[in-house]
Parts: sequence; structure tokens; C-alpha cells
Amino acid sequence: MKIISANTNGIRAAASKGFFDWVLSEDLDVICIQETKAHEQQLLDPVFNPAGYFRYFSEAEKKGYSGVAIYTKKKPDKIIHALGFDLADTEGRYVQVDFDDLNLSICSLYLPSGSSSELRQVEKIKFMGIYENILKNQMASGRSFIVCGDWNIVHKEIDIKNFKSNQKSSGCLPEERAWLDQILNQEKWVDAFRVLNQEPDQYTWWSARQKRCWDHNIGWRIDYQIVTPDLKNKIKKVEIYKAQRFSDHAPVLVEYDL
Repeated sequence: MKIISANTNGIRAAASKGFFDWVLSEDLDVICIQETKAHEQQLLDPVFNPAGYFRYFSEAEKKGYSGVAIYTKKKPDKIIHALGFDLADTEGRYVQVDFDDLNLSICSLYLPSGSSSELRQVEKIKFMGIYENILKNQMASGRSFIVCGDWNIVHKEIDIKNFKSNQKSSGCLPEERAWLDQILNQEKWVDAFRVLNQEPDQYTWWSARQKRCWDHNIGWRIDYQIVTPDLKNKIKKVEIYKAQRFSDHAPVLVEYDL
């Protein structure tokens, strides 16, 4: 099963840059998208409804903001659009599809950024606290989970170009990295990409404000596929796709033997 996580920074903008052409050429089974910045009724053009895929959106109440989606070849048995608290559900930050025959759930998550203001950083920390309990419950459920998304946090020094100078930047704060460390160590979730690739300079986001960031690979790895430990040995291939640029993020592709 080939799955990607991709923050498109606007699904319509990404489509205009060939995102869906690439998706079809890769023959992907599941496409998890974050930051769609569109409501589903705005996406009537056939390019947004490729043949052979079911699609499910969670939308922000505010138009042109946030939003997540999942495209899947296999029809799910259940779709979940909410995490159960306002910051997630009014901003369209989560959608989940369940496949009961595989005992598998695949999720598209867009964790908030705190870079715009102190208030948003406070809200981000609150989101993390509530979401940690949800992850604990998912781990205890006995189901397999693949959580694709823009988590807006780097994990370790290896995951960001300028580690020391970003210690006070949202997404690289010590308390944020400690939280992700808790999820991946104490709670036993697995960073799928790092199972097969331990190399430095493997980034998924480059500031669009400075062209030199892309040109000189000054980036952050904040896009993940985080999985339950039973899937660790099922990971067969990982890739950050950079041959084409669809947004300021690069898609993260993982192939699983399911």
C-alpha cells in the first residue's frame, strides 16, 4: 500500500502545479492532504475527483483556511471528521478512514502552527495536550493506525538545518520536541520515515519567504507518517519527493506491505 502525506498549501494551487498528475502517475493507494484551503463544493473540476478514488474532506469554518482531505482507492467502512474539541473541529484539522478488514485506520492531521502569535502558540500547546490522550486511546484500541500529517514540530536536531538559532521558534521549541519525543518513545508510536532513513538534511518544508532556503536546503522536517508499532516491520520504502514542487512542503511517501 503506497501512502503519501502532503501539505499542499492550497489544493487548487497545488493542482495547477501538477500535483494530481503526479499522484496518478505514482498509482498511490491513499493520499492524505493538509491545508486544502478549500471547501469540497469549490472543487467541482474533474481534476479534484480523479477516477478510481473516494474522497473525504474536513473543512474549516473559515473559507480559504486550513482543511484536510483523504483520497483512497479502497472504500472505507467508516469516516471520522472530528477529534471532539473546537480547535480541531472548527478548523478542519482531522479526517480518518477505517478499513475493518485490515483492522487499519489512516488519518490526515494538520496540527496548528504557533508562529503567528503567542495566543496561537498557547492554543497549539493545548491541542497537543488533548491530542496526546487521543493517541493513547488509539494505541490502546488494538487497531493499526497511520497518522499522516503536518505536525508542525521537528523532532531532533537532525530534522532542522539551523537548530541552535531556532530554539525560540515555534515548531522547534524544547517543550514541543519533548512532547514529540514522548509520543515516539514513551507512547511507542513510530516515525515511519526514520525506520529506513537516518540521514541528515532530510527536510519536508522550506520557507517560501526566502528562495535561498530551497536552493540551499535550509529546511525543517515537520511532515510525518506516524504509525503504531505493529506496522514498523511493514515499512518497505520511504521517500521525500522533491523532483517537483507543489507547495512549500514536499510530499512524504511510504510504502507498506499490507
